[in-house]
Amino acid sequence: MIPRYDIGNAMSLQRVPLQAPPRRKSRVVSPMVNQKLGNDPMELSGGQSVNSTITSVNSISSLLKEKLQLSIPHALRSSKKRQNADYRLRAFVGMLFLCVVFLVGFAHIYYTQHVLQRAYFDKFRFNKNERVMHVYSSTGAEVIAARLGEGIAADTGVFPCLPHHQKQDSVCLEWLQQARLYLGHTQHPDMHCYHVTWQSLSPYYNPQDCFDWSPKRGHWYGGGQVQNMPYPLERGRLESSPFITGDITKHPFGNVLKRYFLNSKGATILIDPETPLYVSINVNRSNNFCLQAKHDSFAYINHRTPLPQLNYTICATDNMKHLHSSMAEKSLWDGLKPNELQAVHSLLSEPVWQISPTSEAAVYNYTEDVIALGFLRQGHVLLSEEWQPSPGDFILDEERFPRMEETINIIHRRGFRIVFSIQPFISTESVNFRDAVTNRLLISERGSDPRIPALTRYKQSNSVGVLDITNNKTLPWLQSKLESLIMKYHVDSFYLDLGTAQDVPHYYKCEQPLTNPDHYKTIFTKSILGSVPVIGVSGAISRPRPPVFVSLPAFPSSWKAIKTVIPTVLTYGMIGYPFIMPGAVGGDVALPMSDNNPDNDFEVSLPDKELYIRWLQLSTFLPVIRFTHLPSKYSDESVLDIAKRLTTLRQKTVTPLLKKYAKETLDTGLPIIRPLWMLDPADPACHVVVDEFSVGEELIVAPVLYSGSRQREIYLPAGVWRDGIDGSLRKGSRWIHNYRVAEDKVAYFVKMPDNTRF
Repeated sequence: MIPRYDIGNAMSLQRVPLQAPPRRKSRVVSPMVNQKLGNDPMELSGGQSVNSTITSVNSISSLLKEKLQLSIPHALRSSKKRQNADYRLRAFVGMLFLCVVFLVGFAHIYYTQHVLQRAYFDKFRFNKNERVMHVYSSTGAEVIAARLGEGIAADTGVFPCLPHHQKQDSVCLEWLQQARLYLGHTQHPDMHCYHVTWQSLSPYYNPQDCFDWSPKRGHWYGGGQVQNMPYPLERGRLESSPFITGDITKHPFGNVLKRYFLNSKGATILIDPETPLYVSINVNRSNNFCLQAKHDSFAYINHRTPLPQLNYTICATDNMKHLHSSMAEKSLWDGLKPNELQAVHSLLSEPVWQISPTSEAAVYNYTEDVIALGFLRQGHVLLSEEWQPSPGDFILDEERFPRMEETINIIHRRGFRIVFSIQPFISTESVNFRDAVTNRLLISERGSDPRIPALTRYKQSNSVGVLDITNNKTLPWLQSKLESLIMKYHVDSFYLDLGTAQDVPHYYKCEQPLTNPDHYKTIFTKSILGSVPVIGVSGAISRPRPPVFVSLPAFPSSWKAIKTVIPTVLTYGMIGYPFIMPGAVGGDVALPMSDNNPDNDFEVSLPDKELYIRWLQLSTFLPVIRFTHLPSKYSDESVLDIAKRLTTLRQKTVTPLLKKYAKETLDTGLPIIRPLWMLDPADPACHVVVDEFSVGEELIVAPVLYSGSRQREIYLPAGVWRDGIDGSLRKGSRWIHNYRVAEDKVAYFVKMPDNTRF
């Protein structure tokens, strides 16, 4: 039988770890400990039971200690791992926070810049907070970018308009005490149009919108003649100026204007005629084209609204040619009489001979010299205003023209037509001035006695009044004067020399208020057309009905001036004036006196010979060819030979095309003389060619415009073209470099059928 001690020791040996803990002194176990351990001290058999219990406790303690020793290094390593994991977690959370901040900021910008812009019309975005507008084509390409309401303080709040200010089918927004904006939209086949109207609410704010004309926005055309004639328009610079006609040598704009601008990406801007419009281009080192409505003391003195209002329409589509065609005025045939159509054809096929009628001999001998040439048709003899003793007399100067009635009969028998220039200006020295003042037929001085006429200057006259065509008594008075001229001298038609807006008296006042000084020309032309025949006007802001041709401004006789002829012709045709009458071949230089005068300095006033030849080559392809100086006046016989060949070219090749496209123009409103982009609007090179043009779509002309030059660069649009000089075929959509052009030649190319092969 094994004693209990041995069994206890055996059990304790099984629990002893490999390394025994150091011995500790024995402690007496208190009865409380025994009770906690669940042992009755009376049941322990002396010291053996106590030692066995102590040994068990020590074994447990040793085991716990060893476990702690083994687990502490592992815990330390785990702590380091947790710290590294914490760092990575914190870095991840930080990056996540930055991403959230970025996304929130991006979302805010996207919302303010894009989401708010989508709240209005199709293909149109407008951010009311930033006042930024974008217009898109149907393919999603941006065609217009503009900042509206320039000058409104950034901290001015914007709110929806009050109900009584709302308009049907329009969005109305208001910037408190500054301006009210109306946005509208109409949809047409293949085209969207957006209507913008600003109403000023403060006498200190003039509404202004600025369009981005940077190169990436495409090229711009239209408006009319601008100083230095930039082409395309974004290449120019113009300080903010009233959009009214003037003498281009002194004022920002020329003699013909229209509030119409076209973009090569497929957008137009059309400004309402009653807007008191100011225009600027690329001022303050910007690429901006700005429209502003502003009242002033001259151009826009008659106010339709108490405060200025800016009103315009933007139309957009994918093709600039189709867009322009849809915007062009159609049906010019309406009401056209057979004799008026005949007058159109006569101007296209016969020259205009502009003569300064210093005497009967000057007129008689000039027509005799034309007949002597033998190759030029008779055409129209245009007598400038010197046929009167004083402007406004409306009678021939009998001292200088004692037998003018007989002279005109001779001229008629020679096959010429007689055209008199007339003006609305009445000189204070005129025999009609007193009568005009007595009957109050003249424009009066604003703020003065209405019986006192407002005086101005025009050409050589330092003191003239202006007929008030808005007065119901003026037209019958003028009509009787013109009818007397027709009856007595058998005048065929008249040319209206109307001056420009800048020639109107500064403080003018008409019986019926004018929208602006240019409005006078429109009323005068329409009034006269209903009473006497007219073939031409010196300026316009709206297209006169056929057969009236609109003149280009006077060009000085210089190489610099000849370079501006083509862009001016292209611009006038594009803005709605297809029937144009260019200036004299060689430029508008001082006119000669009579050849019978031995002191005549005619040779001195002749244009430079080479310039005259190059100008004649250019004019051969334009709708009307106008002469002041005859080619026979040059001592060099080559000038006359060149003129003969060019006359044959015009009669055989050019005139039939002019008549063909004049008929098309009367139907479509498209110009006869066209820029290259009308032949191929998708070709970027065609958008910037400034020294070529086409007659319709069948003939391209590239004249030499530089002194001494015998070669030039030429661009041909898509297709196959026959060279007019050597007859060779040339493929389009490419440049011809260093093309040789002799002095007696002009480069032109005729379009061949599409199936033509080399």
